[in-house]
Amino acid sequence: MPAQIRSNRAFVLGMACLGQFMVLLDSTIVGVALPDMQKDLHTQLNGLQWIVNAYVLLVAMLLLTGGVFADSFGRKRVFLAGAVIFTLASVVCALASSLEWLIIGRALQGIGAAALSPGSLALLAAAYPVPKERVKAIGLWAGLSGIGLAAGPLAGGILVEAFGWPAIFLVNVPIGAILLFAALPTLSESRNPNAPAIDIPGTVLSVLGVGALTYGLIEGGSQGWTSPVILGSFAAAVVILAVFIAVEARSPAPMLPLRLFREQLFTVSNTAMVMVGFALMGSVFFFSQFFVAVQHSSILTAGLKTLPISLAMVIVSPYAGRLAAKYGFRIVVTVGLAVAGLGLLTLGFVHADTAYWDVSWRLVIAGAGFALTMSPLTGAAIQSVNPQDGGLASGISSTTRQIGAVLGVAVLGAIVQARESSGGSFEAGLGSAFVTAGIATLVTAVLTGLWLVKSKPAEVLVPQAQTTD
Repeated sequence: MPAQIRSNRAFVLGMACLGQFMVLLDSTIVGVALPDMQKDLHTQLNGLQWIVNAYVLLVAMLLLTGGVFADSFGRKRVFLAGAVIFTLASVVCALASSLEWLIIGRALQGIGAAALSPGSLALLAAAYPVPKERVKAIGLWAGLSGIGLAAGPLAGGILVEAFGWPAIFLVNVPIGAILLFAALPTLSESRNPNAPAIDIPGTVLSVLGVGALTYGLIEGGSQGWTSPVILGSFAAAVVILAVFIAVEARSPAPMLPLRLFREQLFTVSNTAMVMVGFALMGSVFFFSQFFVAVQHSSILTAGLKTLPISLAMVIVSPYAGRLAAKYGFRIVVTVGLAVAGLGLLTLGFVHADTAYWDVSWRLVIAGAGFALTMSPLTGAAIQSVNPQDGGLASGISSTTRQIGAVLGVAVLGAIVQARESSGGSFEAGLGSAFVTAGIATLVTAVLTGLWLVKSKPAEVLVPQAQTTD
């Protein structure tokens, strides 16, 4: 291969990794700043939930559409558009003087991330047309950009302590500038002439339906679960999501092809992925709040204390695909979910006086369990469909995890609010939330193990190593 081609590919890989790094950094850097945001913006728990979910909701609902946009309008164009939107939205977040403006900025960040993330993958797919080389490139992309997950809590703690919470958003500005000025004159444009049409009705309905459900779950604790507004939001969610399913079933190019769910393994793996997002992100939302509000740590110390779960995931994740290839999806996924569930369950029994070493091992267990689970579940989804649907299956897997994250932050937050409103403490509410997440994960482990053992064909349960590495 000519040196120039290798150099160009390496540059594409570097730009793709940097873009995804920024997206992943923002998914963990915000958590450690939530206590400071709560104090400065004079908001309650439901306000903090919207700060997180405004971002995650838009990513979840636009992720699949972002990939289609990249193929239709140009991978470079969509990737750089995502970088610009994400960077400008970060400035909006940093300058926000009210909760409402911060939520708007976070929603705009979600739109940018929904273009940036699939756009970076689309660039890699075009730059590495040979399947073996593409798999290695995507593996590097996942590993290098994944450093953002581990760096988020520490970077957030340092920035908040030194400059205040707006600094966690301003850190995206130089990254976005590097992406824009380095990639704009260098990356070549490509598109897929056979890309499917963009499913605008499906996209709009999915955002409205899940948004209405999220609104009811987050605001139910403060407005009353039987209030007309909350009951109306739940009713609207049911109706809109029913219409969404009907529209997708009749659409010639649906964003969510329902035919894929006829395969049991695909359905089970995505159902389990919803629960992974639910338990993982719903719990992570409260980690820094536990260390700051319950154990009275500083923001920087809280960021350091949450590192074990991120580091465990970064360290264990590269081995998950190999283990699934050797032992099969069912064993690795079931064990991973069980380990994660036990870790979260034990976190339900920590309190203000629990020594840090006694908290950290529980975080490590939870992180290792989730790391064992996510890659094999995505591999199971991909292996269960035809090869031409592999990219779509991977996107759906990521989307279901994000939807689970939205619901996790909303539902576990509602549990904490309900416990507090009934006379309990915030600490007791956190305990109930962690126990709920742990039990839900353990139940998912049992059900997933039972369902997967019935899946067929048998060879689907033993993926090729390269699909999940």
